[in-house]
Amino acid sequence: MTARAIIIGAPRSGSGKTSVTIGLLRALARRGLKVRGAKSGPDYIDPGFHTAATGLSGVNLDSWAMSPALLNALAAQAADDADYIILESAMGLFDGIPALEGRTGSAADLARLYGLPVLLVLDVSGQSTTAAAVAKGFATYDLDVRMAGVVLNRLGSERHRRLSGDAIEAIGLPVVGAILRDPTLNLPERHLGLVQAGEYENLMAHLDRLADMVEKSLDIDAILKLATPLQPTPGNFADALQPPAQRIALAEDAAFTFLYPHVANHWRKAGAEIVPFSPLADEAPAEDCEVCWLPGGYPELHAGKLAAATNFQAGMARFAATKPVHGECGGFMVLGEALEDADGQSHKMLGLLGHSTSFAKRKMNLGYREARLRAACPLGPEGTLIRGHEFHYAQMTATGNDEPLADLADGQGNPLGASGYRRGHVSGTFFHAIARGA
Repeated sequence: MTARAIIIGAPRSGSGKTSVTIGLLRALARRGLKVRGAKSGPDYIDPGFHTAATGLSGVNLDSWAMSPALLNALAAQAADDADYIILESAMGLFDGIPALEGRTGSAADLARLYGLPVLLVLDVSGQSTTAAAVAKGFATYDLDVRMAGVVLNRLGSERHRRLSGDAIEAIGLPVVGAILRDPTLNLPERHLGLVQAGEYENLMAHLDRLADMVEKSLDIDAILKLATPLQPTPGNFADALQPPAQRIALAEDAAFTFLYPHVANHWRKAGAEIVPFSPLADEAPAEDCEVCWLPGGYPELHAGKLAAATNFQAGMARFAATKPVHGECGGFMVLGEALEDADGQSHKMLGLLGHSTSFAKRKMNLGYREARLRAACPLGPEGTLIRGHEFHYAQMTATGNDEPLADLADGQGNPLGASGYRRGHVSGTFFHAIARGA
């Protein structure tokens, strides 16, 4: 089976493309179609909503972080067991970083590479016929990125729809959806984006409301006709993050959630077993596991409970005495000596590394990262080049005396200095690993 695919794009974040994507995914799944969500760029929250809406695991397709071979392998894997792929753009459609052609991280890279059409979601609040000028700009900016249709979002009235829609269709772009303004359809957000799917009360009810909106406001049959086959050239998984062990203890609860779906899926397909445990339930990693992985998440929201989880703390100390432990972002924060929450209260953490962090003293850190490992760790052998992403508001308040884990650069190769720490069997870093560099 080869899926047909379409990209949901927009001029910027906040245009409504996530609601349109999730609603369309859910509506198609309710029709009995096998549909999969995909996300361009380094987003680890939206794929959770894609999975909940469809029952099929979401996937990231990142043209900067993933080598062409890995990107093609993941795209082919996603398309192999689905009828349709709905690929949601991160940020604006053409937004990426200055990089080699086709390696910017933008959804436009994927549109060019796979010849996929774009469904453009336009927030037309505060404008009418001017929306046609925006749509024409998208249609002519890059002729290798084809705008196939437009969805008008946040309309105020039928007259508003007619003015903006008629102007867009006059330039030759079909309008295949018109959504009236409805704040109740917005998904709740917090400091790193949407509240995660697993935390959302009555999640399926809200997904069905989005699907109802899509059924009412979009011409779904016309959108399906716009989709084209996703047929990537052959690829391979040589540049995927390889399983760090046969049995991996993975922290998994409301405090530890940010592991890219493609990483966990590849570990399983490569024969590894992932054994989840919940630090918030005061659980320790299983002693018969060979590696413990603390992913990112929101430990700053649960710092008091983590500090009081004595069985978790003792179990982590026992595990780290003889076996590798790795923490990313939130997991890295928990590996340190202390974590200061948003109210300025300091909580004792695991103390397996010597640094301390604060969420009270906030500063956004955002961007692609490339890391060269100074020593072997669960990410790979010494010297391995890892590509990933950093997105956090916490700051380091004490550095400790541990050895650096990696030499870090930004997405354009500009050196950022040493990053992360290692001590004994323990390692950690603020950046989330996506793939091996190539």
